[in-house]
Amino acid sequence: MKIISIFLLALFMLTGCGQVVGTKDISERIDASDNPKIVWGVKTDTNLFGLYNIQDQEIQGFDVDIAKALTAEMTDGQGEAELVEVTSKTRIPLLKNGNIDAIIATMTITPERAEVVSFSDVYFDAGQSLLVKKGSDIQGIDSLTTDHTIIAIKGSSSAQNIRDLAPQVSVLEMENYSEGFVALQSGQGDALTTDNAILLGMVEQNPNFTLAGENFTEEPYGIAIDKGQEAFLQEVNEALATIRANGVYDQIYDKWFGGLVDEEV
Repeated sequence: MKIISIFLLALFMLTGCGQVVGTKDISERIDASDNPKIVWGVKTDTNLFGLYNIQDQEIQGFDVDIAKALTAEMTDGQGEAELVEVTSKTRIPLLKNGNIDAIIATMTITPERAEVVSFSDVYFDAGQSLLVKKGSDIQGIDSLTTDHTIIAIKGSSSAQNIRDLAPQVSVLEMENYSEGFVALQSGQGDALTTDNAILLGMVEQNPNFTLAGENFTEEPYGIAIDKGQEAFLQEVNEALATIRANGVYDQIYDKWFGGLVDEEV
């Protein structure tokens, strides 16, 4: 009984200190499966990156296609990319809880996030900007005043950036991009801020809106993987390097952007 009690106490101390007990290595799980599956957290409300297509009844976008290409490369074409909806607020908790293997969801690499998760190499270079109605008096971040309300998304680095770089404005935080854009359309704010590539997806669908001024931050996107999954992280980086080298990455980029980012930024 004493041995059992001591074992249970030790187990309790490990879990109480935040140690992961009994978590299976993702890379080993993939290698051991005849029908391997990688579970990716993706956005479903972000045009061009991850958006649920009602007609086709599937999530489509740049992030989705990159996830599928990486899965194919990492499993010799035998694996399945399973997609799970995440938001800026839920993506890290879902990863830490083991609901997903990786996040590929317009997630900017930051030092603060890197303390909690591991990041792959950069897979997309973005920059924060402002979306406004055409004819707006906002010409860029330097023209923002105390009279302006800027809409941002909860849990995003963009919300903190706008507070740091334009502390004079009021910030209205919404749950997701869809709610944020509806709020902008209804006049609850004067501009919506997030990464330029995401905003360009909104412009593509709503030509009465435009980007105001230049990007005012650099927002490199990375694939987030839980700490302790070094082998899986290495395989993701190797697969990413391969699809860049063999032209698959460029094909996916051209499919979704086709020069749109280069023309508008």
